[in-house]
Amino acid sequence: MSDYSIICADDVEDAYAGSDVPGEFHRLTPGLDPEQLAVTFIRIPPHSDFEQGTGHFHDAIEELYIITRGTLTFRCGDDIQSLGPRTVVRVAPQTPRSHRNESDDVVELWAISPKTESNDATKLDDFWEASPRARQHADG
Repeated sequence: MSDYSIICADDVEDAYAGSDVPGEFHRLTPGLDPEQLAVTFIRIPPHSDFEQGTGHFHDAIEELYIITRGTLTFRCGDDIQSLGPRTVVRVAPQTPRSHRNESDDVVELWAISPKTESNDATKLDDFWEASPRARQHADG
């Protein structure tokens, strides 16, 4: 491992490429090879509810979400807020969460958490109503 790493998020593979999920999801952790942190860059197009009403929580992982562009609709537990650039959200383990872009502008979001070898996320179906203006909708 090197003493430092530099990477451009746009140079990292987009996990959503070739799928029906709108936007981009770039896992930077493998390319950075950090000892303690996991980092993901997410670009969300206007009116995108990529989780389509679902949410998730983590058993043991605390996460930070940093909004760097646009206005993001974010739900933690029962609290829903519109959050703009330079806003940071800390979400404790076991707190249900989700986010979507209900605005007319692109949202750029960074997710940072402790690096783990396992995925402790639990998906929550029907966490909140799907965004009525979303360009995509869940089947059924």
